[in-house]
Amino acid sequence: MSRSVRHAPAPVRANPAAGPRPRRVLCLCLWVLLLGTAPAWAADLAVSEVAPGVYLHQGAQEETAPGNAGHIANLGFIVGDARVAVIDTGGTYAQGLALRAAVRRVTDLPIAYVVLTHVHPDHVLGAAAFEPDGPEFIGHANLPDALARRGEFYRERAAADLGEAAAGTRVLVPQSVVTATRELDLGGRTLELRAHPTAHTNNDLSILDRASGTLWASDLLFVDRVPAIDGSLLGWLGVLDDLERGGARRLVPGHGPVPADWHAAIAAQRRYLQSIAAGVRAVLRRRGTLEEAVAEVGLDESGRWLLFDDYHRRNVTAAFVELEWE
Repeated sequence: MSRSVRHAPAPVRANPAAGPRPRRVLCLCLWVLLLGTAPAWAADLAVSEVAPGVYLHQGAQEETAPGNAGHIANLGFIVGDARVAVIDTGGTYAQGLALRAAVRRVTDLPIAYVVLTHVHPDHVLGAAAFEPDGPEFIGHANLPDALARRGEFYRERAAADLGEAAAGTRVLVPQSVVTATRELDLGGRTLELRAHPTAHTNNDLSILDRASGTLWASDLLFVDRVPAIDGSLLGWLGVLDDLERGGARRLVPGHGPVPADWHAAIAAQRRYLQSIAAGVRAVLRRRGTLEEAVAEVGLDESGRWLLFDDYHRRNVTAAFVELEWE
């Protein structure tokens, strides 16, 4: 972390959605107990200040595995003069605790908001760690339904993949949703939340910090790691165009480092997605099959992306299903 900022505590207003006081006290006690017994990696999450007041933990460019304890997504927080907003919470309860501890190393200001950028487990399964703070949990309007459909499967998968490292992990559904845009006031700093049409998923939310010009794009942008289509290839291409027109000074991706040239990073992702679209359309024009598309489309991109073999065939399959009836 490049510098540490300490602020005087500010009063925290009661949040009715957080539940009765006895329950919050019990949650806090359990949090302290778990933090005291957590392994070292859970209590020391490295963050860097990528812009004034904007802190990022960069996840490993890997699939979830015991060796990385599920720390594979980019997550972090933004500090205003009066309040803090956390952006994504990691893939386990323990990672959420570690992120909360990282916030407290920087500031004592209240954690007023926890923004969940989309449904994928590496971004949302640590949210319950922040319940003792009584923040407002916020997501895209489609996120509650997506969590209802997938959340328990994701939790079970984390437990199977990570064992003890996933202890205490559970699904938390945000009580506040964004259908178009919403502003968050952190005190001298305004964040603009934007709900996007279906792209990476059908519940993508981006966060623009106007003070620093930082756009937290989350998984709308992958850097070095191959993008994963879980929504709409064509929709994603459209959203990339929207991001470029947004006037941000820097973009924070959902995976990979903050790019020095974010326009080049978007161009690389656009090239990959367009290569899949063109290849699938060529197969469809000759009345080829899904199997043929998976075997041949986009293979020239293989040396350019990490985890290509883990996701590329799925991406081609998703694109084939989408484009078959266009």
